[in-house]
Amino acid sequence: MQRTTSHKPSKQRKYLYNAPLHHRAKIMSAPLSEELRSKYGIRSIPVRKGDRVRVVRGDYRGTEGEVISVDRRRYRIAVKGIVRKRADGTEVPVPIHPSKVVITRLHLKDDARRSMLERKGVRAEEILEESE
Repeated sequence: MQRTTSHKPSKQRKYLYNAPLHHRAKIMSAPLSEELRSKYGIRSIPVRKGDRVRVVRGDYRGTEGEVISVDRRRYRIAVKGIVRKRADGTEVPVPIHPSKVVITRLHLKDDARRSMLERKGVRAEEILEESE
């Protein structure tokens, strides 16, 4: 992944705003909960649809729910159960930055994520037990 090596904040922002989508997926990582961190030996992982997360910052602190969508363009995720009412009464999901959540359960039906965990040293049997 090509990253900027500059220490200038303006160049860091420029990279963030102009990053291609496949880099944005990596940037949209969230830390794992303490139990998952000790189990898998990984500190953070990119958020994906189907993960269960707990909000740790902001007005919705303490709320837990499943990720229903990931918006790479705006660097935001939508969590089931966190909604805001519009003036006309319709409910819309509140966009949350992935750094403000902690992943409490991983969605392991994804083959790419399973292989990533195996590369990190987690045995395939443990992953299969977790996904069932």
